[in-house]
Amino acid sequence: MSSVADGSQRDDAPTGALSPQARARSIEVLKGTTEPGKELDILIVGGGVVGAGAALDAVTRGLSVGIVEARDWASGTSSRSSKLIHGGLRYLEMLDFALVQEALQERGLLIQVIAPHLVRPVPFLYPLTRRFWERPYVGAGIFLYDTLGLTSGHSRGVPMHKHLFRRGTLRAAPSLKSDAFVGSIRYYDAQVDDARLVVNVVRTAARYGAHAVNRMRVVSFVREGERVVGAKVENQEDGSIIEVRAKQVVNATGVWTDETQAMVTDRGQLKVRASKGIHLVVPRDRFQSTVGLILRTEKSVLFVIPWGRHWIIGTTDTDWKLDKAHPAASTKDIDYVLEHVNRVLKRPLTREDVEGVYAGLRPLLAGESDSTAKLSREHVVAHPVPGLVVVAGGKFTTYRVMAKDAVDEATRAMDERVPASCTDTIPLLGAEGFKAAWNRRARTADEAGVHVARVEHLLNRYGSMTPEVLAIIKDNPAMADPLPGADDYLAAEVVYAATHEGARHVHDVLTRRTRISIESWDRGVSAVPVVAKLMGEILGWSDAQRESEIKHYLARVEAERLSQQQPDDESADAARMGVDDIVPLR
Repeated sequence: MSSVADGSQRDDAPTGALSPQARARSIEVLKGTTEPGKELDILIVGGGVVGAGAALDAVTRGLSVGIVEARDWASGTSSRSSKLIHGGLRYLEMLDFALVQEALQERGLLIQVIAPHLVRPVPFLYPLTRRFWERPYVGAGIFLYDTLGLTSGHSRGVPMHKHLFRRGTLRAAPSLKSDAFVGSIRYYDAQVDDARLVVNVVRTAARYGAHAVNRMRVVSFVREGERVVGAKVENQEDGSIIEVRAKQVVNATGVWTDETQAMVTDRGQLKVRASKGIHLVVPRDRFQSTVGLILRTEKSVLFVIPWGRHWIIGTTDTDWKLDKAHPAASTKDIDYVLEHVNRVLKRPLTREDVEGVYAGLRPLLAGESDSTAKLSREHVVAHPVPGLVVVAGGKFTTYRVMAKDAVDEATRAMDERVPASCTDTIPLLGAEGFKAAWNRRARTADEAGVHVARVEHLLNRYGSMTPEVLAIIKDNPAMADPLPGADDYLAAEVVYAATHEGARHVHDVLTRRTRISIESWDRGVSAVPVVAKLMGEILGWSDAQRESEIKHYLARVEAERLSQQQPDDESADAARMGVDDIVPLR
């Protein structure tokens, strides 16, 4: 059964459309959980990739599930990663074979089963700089990397590695300095639009019956004696507070884990430290290469990742103890990344080549080491008090395993027998039929009256749900127009974001449903009025609200630009914090 044009759902058939109407209905269901016998089985707190994965895992076991997120889906760490789905080649050096093997198994599942429309293989060069000993040493590691991937049964989605000498390396990447290497090894990992994957996971959970609401902030947990039996949640849209009851609550709040745990107990807590990573976005034509690069630094590794008509270059790995909602990139961070990538490029990149910058925080399990690069990327699940499960640590690639482990722990405390996880067999919305849809893309383009390149772009973002976007264009041909200053994205995609993907504000669309905020030279400024008008018509904004949205986004861009001109974290954070999060006019 399909959704109607405005993205609303039939009451008897969830479609996974995160429409305004679906949000309102989910809020009513959550309000009703205080009635006897109406409590949820599981309430998930946190709408990043792990929380979204936990919602999907729980609901596909037949449980009743709610998930709430204080801001937007993937608004924290899960939209600010390196966009890689990978095993973690450098963890082999740490002899962490189990972690690498697990991640490679998940990579295979994502490419071939779960999200083939969003996760795709990408080739990388590992440049070799030492003669004789380095090639056999690195080659043995990458051979092991490929071999560990075989255990998943899905590794055929990624080709095996290949050794290249100097000439072959320069053919693959002509813009590299010829004296910066003696050869290379080409290997494959995968990449993903992280925020799109999270929204797809939430939508898929909603399709199976989960009640998903963003802009809902937990203000306290509800307790009966020692036991957590729910949470009080503030609706950020209207300021109202509701109580949500559940047999088990799963705290999947990433870098905010310490703060949310502290609402309940100070005993047996998991401790999470935030590590800041920044990335630069530069146009694809700034240097020639058919492959990405992985470069060793004195602290960690630096990736140069193909990203459509752009390159993503990063990341840093530094301790961060300032504002967690809006981590800021300083001049020092940007110069560090440029300095290291320029060591291998014939023509150095400058600040003028940088289109976009973004900073994100990784939630690392706190340890004795002062270096965040040495802290564990593994995850931990704990049950600090009855009724509350906490999951923390880990990496984006293994979100499904983290989610499974968290739900396993939650269901252990339930009286009834709960089926085992089955998310390794469940394609996300848009995945089923994707290959067939890709094969008929030329016919689809003819039928829709748009260029085949546009259809390919939509397929790589929406998969087999692309006809839903094209239906918006069919109803209103003006929706086929590209957004000002962002030719890769269509007006129809803004409408779809508001009707089907839970976008509530302009920056939700410009920073997460699309990547305009980091892919365009003006960081989305030209597109703002058009996006605000399209969203306002769907969400019922007044003229004052629409103007507020525009002003807020422009101020946000200015604050981010100013922060990137500051010399250190403290001054960059102070500049970025000059703009608060937007709230609707009430």
